[in-house]
Amino acid sequence: MQSEETITALATPPGEGGIAVIRISGPESLGIIRTLFVTKKRSKLQEIRPRTFYYGYITDEGQHPVDEVLMVYMKAPHTYTREDVVEIHCHGGMVPVRRIIGLVLSAGARLAQPGEFTKRAFLNGRIDLAQAEGVMELISAKSDEAARISLEQMEGTLSGKIHALRQELLDLLAHIEVSVDYPEEDIEELLAEEARRKLDNARLQCRQLLASADQGKLIRDGIRVAIIGKPNVGKSSLLNALVRQNRAIVTDVPGTTRDVIEEYIHIRGVLVQIVDTAGIRETTDAIEKIGVEKTKERAQTADLILLLLDASRALEKEDLEILKWLKDRKVLILLNKSDLPSVIEEDRIRKISGSRIIRTSMTDGTGLAETEEHIVGLVESGRLGPKNSAVIMNSRHKEVLLRAERYLGEALSALDSSIPLDMVTIDIRNVLEALGEITGESVTESLIDKIFSEFCVGK
Repeated sequence: MQSEETITALATPPGEGGIAVIRISGPESLGIIRTLFVTKKRSKLQEIRPRTFYYGYITDEGQHPVDEVLMVYMKAPHTYTREDVVEIHCHGGMVPVRRIIGLVLSAGARLAQPGEFTKRAFLNGRIDLAQAEGVMELISAKSDEAARISLEQMEGTLSGKIHALRQELLDLLAHIEVSVDYPEEDIEELLAEEARRKLDNARLQCRQLLASADQGKLIRDGIRVAIIGKPNVGKSSLLNALVRQNRAIVTDVPGTTRDVIEEYIHIRGVLVQIVDTAGIRETTDAIEKIGVEKTKERAQTADLILLLLDASRALEKEDLEILKWLKDRKVLILLNKSDLPSVIEEDRIRKISGSRIIRTSMTDGTGLAETEEHIVGLVESGRLGPKNSAVIMNSRHKEVLLRAERYLGEALSALDSSIPLDMVTIDIRNVLEALGEITGESVTESLIDKIFSEFCVGK
């Protein structure tokens, strides 16, 4: 589906920089660059070979140099958009970029809309819709793991699973339709069993992909880690140690932290949202009470809780209440102030909680690296979300899979109710339609426009 229009846009971020890349795509790309580019010796190129960089100038209508550039031409269909593409590598300043884009527009191109280059790659069959969305996921990735999964999506990991699932259901649909045209009782019974087996398998695959959505959300948005404990056990000191700066006020006065403090950090490529909370204790201070309530709210929504206990003091009633309160949550217990003589009852803590225990000291850094390793290990092992070869990070994909799973359940219920097989095909077609929305095989033009409108200009 080659477009008749040629588009252009700045492909690198706007602003000052060493270089900027201006991209042109469409049937007039080569003709436009022929009119604008001259060599260092101020001559026009007689031949422009694909995938060869040329050094020279972009010139204006009066053949005056506008900027010194490198230019490369890529011939269709072996390009990102499967159209002729030209890239101009100029100096990264607003003036040269503005002037060059203006000249390209005057020569016959128009400004690209957000995501239009990738949209053309999709419409021209180079990538499917899931791969196209992987491009945007990669651009917006906030961690190494998010970038890795986005790249896998771009390369077709998710698409491959969806295509295989759709093909199996298409084969089943074809068998059922043949049996309707040539009905035989024995064949229908066997086909019903085959349909039940394939639909069960399809629903299992949908559920496995949906299970990965929790892990995908953690990878995309970061793991929410809440630091919980009584006042003055070292929570703010732990936050400062993890973020490598004095983000929270640290004093010997209990109850210093009265509000929630949040920071994002990267630990070995994993994005982590660290939340320092008010100390949990009985208090008559109205402001501190609000802080304690906020602490409990954050503990409920956290993916992991770092519970700090003072190793230099015996367990108190408040410690025991916190341990019991967090019993069914993912908790890492840090016995802090381990540089002091330890009197805390570690065996008793193990019996109550069963969570891993690490001895730490914010004074000399003991246990800090081990704590970070534990957080990263939870993500890498999938214990903070089911591990899956294809991870769902896109909320649109999750919604589509939920719909497909529901249709599969309805098809299986129809089989159990001995409804004729040709009626079951309605639910199977609904599943195929839903799954096709992920790869773009069954998607409306308005949805395509909406998806690509969320891309940045130039991609």
